[in-house]
Amino acid sequence: MPYNPEIHHRKTIRLKSYDYSQAGAYFITICTKQKQCIFGDIKNGEMRFNALGSIADKYWQEIPEHFPNVALDTYTIMPNHLHGILWIIESPQRDNKNRKFGDIVIGSISIIVRSYKAIVTKKINKICNTKGLSVVWQGRYYEQIIRDEKALVNIRSYIVDNPLNWDIDEENPKIDQYQPDILLDLPF
Repeated sequence: MPYNPEIHHRKTIRLKSYDYSQAGAYFITICTKQKQCIFGDIKNGEMRFNALGSIADKYWQEIPEHFPNVALDTYTIMPNHLHGILWIIESPQRDNKNRKFGDIVIGSISIIVRSYKAIVTKKINKICNTKGLSVVWQGRYYEQIIRDEKALVNIRSYIVDNPLNWDIDEENPKIDQYQPDILLDLPF
């Protein structure tokens, strides 16, 4: 199907004039593809990782090793999504005068999330023997700029309480959960 701007466009939730590589706190939500519960289960209000959940957790914790200008705050990995707060401590040095639309901005939230999703996908695909096939994440993710202390406290509370509220969470597929065939043969 040829490109049709009437139907082939994405609406962005990003602020047009905001620099997503500038110092500050960002609330990130990343969902699995088709919101499949592939990272484990919630038992008694606690997330219990399976092997795939452990991979997602390990690489989230390693973000500051790869992006020294980033610090982690509260986060939780749920069966089919992740919530976390990332702090960009210092904006990367770059020449904004010569920057063009679409240029990759090193150290921006989009590059951090893209890198995280890529490594988790690579490691999970290796375990699942699905080389080159992305069965892990939805194409997009959500970010929210945390503007003040009150918002930060509320978001931290939401993240911490997320596993406790799983039984009433709209992301919880409860019964008849879709599980792709590729994940049914995993060795765990």
